[in-house]
Amino acid sequence: MRKQTIDETRRCPKCGQAENQINAGYNRSGTRRCLCKICNYKYTLGGKTRAYPEETKQQAMKIYYSGVSGRGVGKLMGIGKNTLYDWIKKNG
Repeated sequence: MRKQTIDETRRCPKCGQAENQINAGYNRSGTRRCLCKICNYKYTLGGKTRAYPEETKQQAMKIYYSGVSGRGVGKLMGIGKNTLYDWIKKNG
């Protein structure tokens, strides 16, 4: 009989239990998914962030306010123009 080890990194974000967490495959980006056998909640271990660095946001807005169009800033910095417009709305 195998002894079950409890991995503290595998803690269910819904119910908070660290035991009865099993592997449940991978998501599209290749990150490990887990399943809590207590509450049947699937979650991702160490999910990836999609946020841009604050320096990039400030630089993009600075270029935009200097007279370059949103589309031009997007092409120049490799971001979407709608993302830039969202940053401008949020920061006033």
